[in-house]
Amino acid sequence: MRSLTVESLVEVPPAAWNALVDGDQPFLRHEVLAAMERHGCVGVATGWQPRHQLVYRSGVLVGACPSYVKTNSYGELVFDWAWADAYRRAGLPYYPKLVAAVPYTPITGPRLLAGNVADASTVKDRLIDGVVAAAQGMSTAHWLFPDSPDRDRLEDKGMLTRLGCQFHWHNPGYRDFQDFLDQLVAKKRKNILRERRRVQEAGIELEVLDGHAATEAHWEVFHDFYRDTFLRLGGYPTLSEAFFKELGASLPDTVVLVLARQARRYVAGALSIRGKRSLYGRHWGCRQSFDGLHFEACYYQGIEYCIRHGLGRFEPGAQGEHKVSRGFLPTATYSSHWVAHPAFRQAIRRHLAVERQAMVEYIEEMRSHSPYRAGTSTAASVA
Repeated sequence: MRSLTVESLVEVPPAAWNALVDGDQPFLRHEVLAAMERHGCVGVATGWQPRHQLVYRSGVLVGACPSYVKTNSYGELVFDWAWADAYRRAGLPYYPKLVAAVPYTPITGPRLLAGNVADASTVKDRLIDGVVAAAQGMSTAHWLFPDSPDRDRLEDKGMLTRLGCQFHWHNPGYRDFQDFLDQLVAKKRKNILRERRRVQEAGIELEVLDGHAATEAHWEVFHDFYRDTFLRLGGYPTLSEAFFKELGASLPDTVVLVLARQARRYVAGALSIRGKRSLYGRHWGCRQSFDGLHFEACYYQGIEYCIRHGLGRFEPGAQGEHKVSRGFLPTATYSSHWVAHPAFRQAIRRHLAVERQAMVEYIEEMRSHSPYRAGTSTAASVA
């Protein structure tokens, strides 16, 4: 085997990279990551400098890990600002660091890509070693939102594990949206119906478009919503209009674009991306506020889409306790961490143990507020 670091996915043939990617993980595809590079969504200006780790055997790509040198903690959604501040107060630099992740995307999935090779565990070990080697001279290396097999592999290699929480919707095989509503307690069911009714009463119509149906004009409208929302909330809209257009053209079957119109004028939009088994909510924007429209465009349209297309899970994005009453239940998420400084490694290890217990209690507390009738919960395990 031969390990290699590349600074752009342009150096990797798309078919070779995509052969390692699970069909339920569209964000890991070469088309998405390369488009981010091509359109300036990652790079020096955004603090996401590509340093992808590769493993070849006999000239064939058998392993890959999308990774980036980070000069900030923006767009990671595993928050380590307190760690950075502790380094600063100790007179040590926290940045740059190395992050193995999909930029701006809090989706759980493989981070050590090895496809179906017979010795995948060996390939994954080489990828982990490659990330740690690339992080020499930096403060830390982080694998964000790894799935359970990769998390276990990283733990076996000595990485620290951090527990987090998101809110996901699970589909046990609902016939339609009403079937889903029938599983909820009366109060929550009535609240959802009221929110949906208010959107209708406002004269708002919803369009659901895939990449084949979405035109350049649709993407321009959506990007305006996305950009305005970030700027209004003090964020930075890193994903460009050109990126969204290329995403729609290169992976049209993964796009689920919801646009809301009132009196023939678009007023809001929400973008989700679908895999073979799951739907992933990503971005939302609006021109003005309408009662219930955010929940309709971002949650209820997504639930209906999953039921209609037989998708088993809907991940609507990071955070949001308000999602619980709308059918999204607390689900454990993880990150894995290598810390170079011995004293800080021990301090962070102690911190994570305390934080983990608090997070377990938080997840259990959120589960106690499940909107589902007794015996119908689809909550995922905390483990």
